[in-house]
Amino acid sequence: MNVIEIKDIHKVYKMGDTEVRALNGVSLKIEAGEFLAIMGASGSGKSTMLQILGLLDSPTSGSYKLLSKEVSTLQEDELAAVRGETLGFIFQMFNLLPRTSSLEQVALPLLYADPSASHNKPEELLNMVGLGERMHHKPNELSGGQQQRVAIARALTNQPKIILADEPTGNLDSKSSEDIIAFLGKMNASGITVILVTHEPDIAAHARRIITMKDGKVMSDKENRRSAAPPPKPGKTHEVLKNAVSSTHSTISLRHVKAYFRQAMRALMANKVRSVLSILGVMIGVGAVIGSQAIGTGAQKQTEAQLASLGTNLVTLRPGSVAVGGVQQGIGTTSRIMLSDAMAVTSVPMIKRIAPEIQGHVQATYSDKNWYTQVIGTTPNYADMKADQPIYGRFFNGDDVKKRNRVCLLGMTVIKNLFGDNANPVGDWIKINRINFQVIGVLPVKGYNGYFDQDDLILLPVTTGMYRLFGKLYVNQVDIEADNAEDTDPVATSVFNFMMHQMRIPNTPDNANAFNVRNMADIQAVRNQAAQTFTTLLTAIGAISLLVGGIGIMNIMLVSVTERTREIGLRKAIGARGVDVLSQFLIEAVVISLIGGLLGIGLGWFFSEIIQVWKAMPTLITPIAVIVSTIFSALVGLIFGMWPAYKASRLSPILALRYE
Repeated sequence: MNVIEIKDIHKVYKMGDTEVRALNGVSLKIEAGEFLAIMGASGSGKSTMLQILGLLDSPTSGSYKLLSKEVSTLQEDELAAVRGETLGFIFQMFNLLPRTSSLEQVALPLLYADPSASHNKPEELLNMVGLGERMHHKPNELSGGQQQRVAIARALTNQPKIILADEPTGNLDSKSSEDIIAFLGKMNASGITVILVTHEPDIAAHARRIITMKDGKVMSDKENRRSAAPPPKPGKTHEVLKNAVSSTHSTISLRHVKAYFRQAMRALMANKVRSVLSILGVMIGVGAVIGSQAIGTGAQKQTEAQLASLGTNLVTLRPGSVAVGGVQQGIGTTSRIMLSDAMAVTSVPMIKRIAPEIQGHVQATYSDKNWYTQVIGTTPNYADMKADQPIYGRFFNGDDVKKRNRVCLLGMTVIKNLFGDNANPVGDWIKINRINFQVIGVLPVKGYNGYFDQDDLILLPVTTGMYRLFGKLYVNQVDIEADNAEDTDPVATSVFNFMMHQMRIPNTPDNANAFNVRNMADIQAVRNQAAQTFTTLLTAIGAISLLVGGIGIMNIMLVSVTERTREIGLRKAIGARGVDVLSQFLIEAVVISLIGGLLGIGLGWFFSEIIQVWKAMPTLITPIAVIVSTIFSALVGLIFGMWPAYKASRLSPILALRYE
C-alpha cells in the first residue's frame, strides 16, 4: 500500500519580482515500511520535498495523497492532528527546547495528542536510545549525539507511521552518525516508513531506496540492493489518517493549562529582568487601584462614623430670617425658638424624640488651669440621639433639668487640658465662666469630624445653660429624631410647617427661610459623594497605570514570540494546533499579570498602611476590591496578550522553523 503519493508537485517561492522554483513537477510513490533516502546537492529541492511530505509546507500546485487522502482539503488544525498522530520529525538542528529536560522533551508530543490513542512512554524511549541515566538533563548538558537521540525518542512518542529525518547526522561525528543511522534502521525494521534527506552517499547507502534530485526534479529513483534494510512491510495504516483527522478538537484541557503554566514560569525565569519589568508595570497599576480604593473607602467609612456620632435619622431645626415689609430681617430676630416651642415639636407625626440645644463658648477653670471651650445645654434625650452616653459617671436627668442643677459632662480634650492625661474628674468641681459646676460624667471619644474637635465640649442641662450661664430665653437649635431614616424628609417638611404655624408667620415665598430645617442624611449623601469622586479620581490614575503595564506586557510578549519562533515551529511540527499556541502565550501573559496583580495587592496594602500611620487617615481594603483587582489584572494580561498570542498561532510551521 502506498502511504504517500504525489503527482506533478510544484513549489515556487517569490522573492520580490523573482520566482524561485524549488520543486518542478515531482511525482513519487512511497510504500508503507520503506526506507527511502533523498539525495542531492544544496538547492536541489530535497529539503523542500521533505517539508511538503511532512505537511510543514504546502505545494504551489499538484496533488499530494497521504494514506490515500488528499491533504490539500485539510484545514490547518487537521494538518496539525495528522502531523501529531502520523508523522515523526528528526531535525538536523535537533530543535530541542532550552531549559527543558530530556524527559519533558520526549513527552512534549503527548501534550497535543489524543489521550485515547496509544503512545510510547517517554521513559522507555529514552532507555531505548541509551539516555536512561540522563533523562533529567537539559540540552546544554548533552553532547550533539545525545541531543539527536533525544530528538529521535521524541519522534517516536506518538508511535508515528512515517519518520521524516532531515540531515539527521549533519552535525554529528562519525560514531554518533552510525548510532543514529542504526536507530533509523531499527525503526524501519519495526514497520515504520523512514524518509531520510542527506547529501552523504555513505549515509544514503543504508536506505533500501535512493532518490536523487537536481534543480527541483527527480533525476533518479533506484533500489539499493546492498542495503541491510529489510523489504517494505505493509502496516495497518488504512485508518490512521481518518482517525488522526477525526481526533482534531479545539478544546484546552486541564493538563494543557498545567503544562502551559509550567512553561510560562520557565519562560519568566529564563528572562528575569524583562519579566520583572513587565510585572512591575502591572504591580504599580494594581497597587494604585488598591491604595486608592483603600483611601477612598476609609474616608467614606470615616465620614459615616463622624455623621453617626452626630446622630442617626436626625433633622436639625434652627431659626432663620423673615421678611417684614419686604425687608429681610436678621437671622433669629423674629423667629427665635423658645423652649416651649421646641418641646411642642414632639406633637409632629413620625418624630421619636427631640433635644433642644443652647450653645456658647465659655472659659473653664480648674485649680491653676483654664481652657476656652464650647458648651451645649440640652436635655437627657441628647445622650442617645448623639451617641453621647458617658464612659464614666452619668448623664444628667430630667430632675437636673427641672432644678437647673449646676452639673456637667466633659469631653476628653477638656479633661486633658484641665486635669491632665488619664484623669477621671467625676465628682470634682470646675468653674464655668466663674460659676461652680460639678463634673458628673466623661463623654466618649469621638475625635475630629473635619470641622471641629468633637471632644472639646462641655454638656450641661438646657435650663442651667439658659438661666444660670447665658441668660437666654431661647434655644439655638432643636435636634429632632425621626422614627426611621426614610421619614427624615417628610419630618423636615412637617416641622417647618408646624413652626410657621406655631410662630404665626405667614407661609409665603418671602418667608421660605424663616426656619432652617436640615436633613443630616442629605449632608451624609453629599460627603459620601465627595469621597466617591475622590476615589474615582484615584482609581482612574491606577487604571492608567494598569494600561501602561498592559502595553508593557504586549511588548514583552511580542519580543517573546520573536525569540521563540523556532520553538513555535517545533510545536506545530509535532502536532500543536493554532489554539494550543494561542493558549500557551495567553497563559504566559495572564501569569505575568496575575503575579503583578498579587504583588500589587501587597503594594497597595503597604501604601495604605503608610498613609494611615503618616497622615492619621483611616484606610480600608475591602475583599471586593482585592477580587476585582485580581480579575482586572488577569484581564489586562488576557487583552494585551491576545495580539502576540494570535500572531504566534498564525505562524507557518516551516517559516518558524527556518527563522534565525
